This record gives sequence, structure tokens and C-alpha cells, in this order.
Amino acid sequence: MNKTIIFSALAISSLSMTAQVNLINKVAGNGATDGATFEFKTLVDLEATPVKNQGSTGTCWSYSTTGFIESELIRMGKPVMDLSEMYTVRKVYQDKADRYVRLHGYLNFAQGGAMPDMLYVIKHYGAVPQEAYAGLNYGKDYNDHDELEASLKGIVDAVVNKNSGTLTPVWKQGFTGVLDAYLGEEPSLFKYNGKSYTPRTFADQVLGINPDDYVQLTSYTHQPFQSWFAIEVPDNWTWGLSYNVPLDDMMATIDHALENGYTIAWATDVSEKGFSLKNGVAVLPAKPWSKMSDEEKSNVYTGPHEEMVVTQEIRQIAYDNYESTDDHGMQIIGKVADQNGGIYYIVKNSWGERENPYRSGYIYASEAFVRYKTLSILLHKDGVPKKIAKGM
Repeated sequence: MNKTIIFSALAISSLSMTAQVNLINKVAGNGATDGATFEFKTLVDLEATPVKNQGSTGTCWSYSTTGFIESELIRMGKPVMDLSEMYTVRKVYQDKADRYVRLHGYLNFAQGGAMPDMLYVIKHYGAVPQEAYAGLNYGKDYNDHDELEASLKGIVDAVVNKNSGTLTPVWKQGFTGVLDAYLGEEPSLFKYNGKSYTPRTFADQVLGINPDDYVQLTSYTHQPFQSWFAIEVPDNWTWGLSYNVPLDDMMATIDHALENGYTIAWATDVSEKGFSLKNGVAVLPAKPWSKMSDEEKSNVYTGPHEEMVVTQEIRQIAYDNYESTDDHGMQIIGKVADQNGGIYYIVKNSWGERENPYRSGYIYASEAFVRYKTLSILLHKDGVPKKIAKGM
């Protein structure tokens, strides 16, 4: 590697509680058939930890990357671990607030974060197990950050909008107090398997994850290929960089990684009608939905159908016109083939173990869907094909 890796903070949309619930409800309604209508053969199925539920929060970025890191630990031969998503979320809230104030409010401050934010937190602060920090200090057994977000945003806006010309030296104490009230005090020392750790020593001694071993790839034509750039999305709050490659190279990287034991953190857009929680598949029909009859729409989920041919050009158009946005993050752990040989990717979601005909809590996303709707992929650098990695 001839360049220091700067993590691409490709952000996942800043979803408030209402927006997150609306997104889930929107895609939950997609689909029309009952029962299994595809016949899938497993090609690759890598180990993953149990499906979790992000609740009423826009923290998919933390859940997807936490699951990804948990799979990395398994790949490295370590025991199965349950890591705290909310510790990562807390540290991101804190550092994002600092940058928001330094930029006089010209930054998106909300629940959304970046796919590599967990790596950022591991590098700068460490990590903790779920048992040491659940982040549920407000009388609920599921995450709900609507009120928390509003409270935190009120503080940073009050600081930015002061008329006195100078800032008080204590605003961060007030900000931390709100985090403590809702999420619980940050654990400075905790026990795990009978030993005492700080977040720093737990990350270094137990996880053993080197954040600099991870890279993020993307594929867009408004920037040169074989170069690093910051993907222009509102929550790229660290202004991190992604390595830009042609679409076929990005897809080849996904396949190469999976076939060699590496899972992938996936930043994507699930707004397409072909993304169906009910049916457990994400497909991209060749015919536009607006031109389909009701019968054609209902038949989309009845088994393999012709799908859109996704080129670099139409993928770029979808990004440029906001058709593809940064609204969700998940984890790709494997591949299946349908009865006609079509390829689908096994995708672990963070919306709980919702039942579908194939695998509860998961989605099988078609190759066309992944080509069209991937904003970026995050993976271990050894999962990148050598001919692609040599230019990084």
C-alpha cells in the first residue's frame, strides 16, 4: 500500500425515529406473494452473529459494522463476541458535536453515521462488549433516539447560535450529561470473562482489530477511477476517502472477498420497490415499475424474472439524481443461486428477525440490485483482489 488509508465515512442517512419507522414500513409493504417461490442453492455462507434490532433509531451504520467486525473476529479464530453498538454511537455523537461546533453548524448532526465509524472509534477510543454498555437508560428495552437526538441537537445549536461571540468552556459537559442520562455513563473500567479492561485495553488485547487493515471501495464516474475521494453524502462527517474503481471491479471484489472468507459491510439504498422484507428478496426488474400492470407487479416475487442490465452510466445517473441515496447499511455474508443460475447475495439486516420464506432477518439481494444500489463496500484489505489492491 503506497498510501495511508483514510477511512471513508460514507454515511448512512440521518434517520430520525419517524423516518426510520417510515422506511421500514415502506419496504415491509413491498411484495405480494406468499410462500417460497424461488429455489435457492447456497454457494457461500460465512459465519455471522445473531441478527439484532436497531429499534427506532438511524443507527444501521453501527449495527452493520458491528456485525461485520464480529464476523471478522470469528474469521480470525476468536470466540463469538457480542459488541456494544451504543458505545460506538455515543463516541460518534461526541466527536460529531465537536466538529459541528467548529464548523459553526455547517455539518449534518443527526443519528446517521458512517460505515467505518466503528473502526474510527476502535482506533481513537477502543470498544466494549454489549454486557458492559447496552445504552438503554430510558425505560425501554429497545433503542429509541428521537428524544436523545433532539436534546443533543438543541445543545449544539445553542452553542453555535450564541450572540456573545465566545463559547463557554462547559458546553461539552452539558452534552455529556445528556448522553449519560439516556445511554448511561461511559464505562471506564469493566470486567469481561473475569478480567478487568478499559475500552482501550479491551480493543487492543481482546479484539486485536487493526483499523488500518480495512478499506472502503466505491464506483462512480464523477471522480477518476483508481483514486481516493470523499463520497458526497450529508453524513460523511469525517470527510473520509473511498477508493474509486469501475463497477465490474467493485463486484469482483465482493465475490473475491466472500469466496475467500471475508464478509462485507454494505452501504446501500433500499428504497426500490423490489426490496421486499415480506418476500425476503431484493430484485431489480427489467421493466420500470411505473410501466407494469398490477399483475406484472404481483408476479415480480414469484421467482426468477428478467432484471435490469446495470451499467456504470445508469448507476451514476441514479446517484446524481438522488434515486440512490445513503439510507441503509447491512452486512453481506454469502451468495446463493436461484433455479435458473441467477446470483443473489445473502444480506444480514438489523431490523430484527422478521420472517420471510427463506431466512428470517436476512434478505437475498440479486446481483443486479447490488450493482445498482451499492454506495460502497467496507472490507479487510486482504479481501481485495491483488490486481485491484495494487493501485490503492
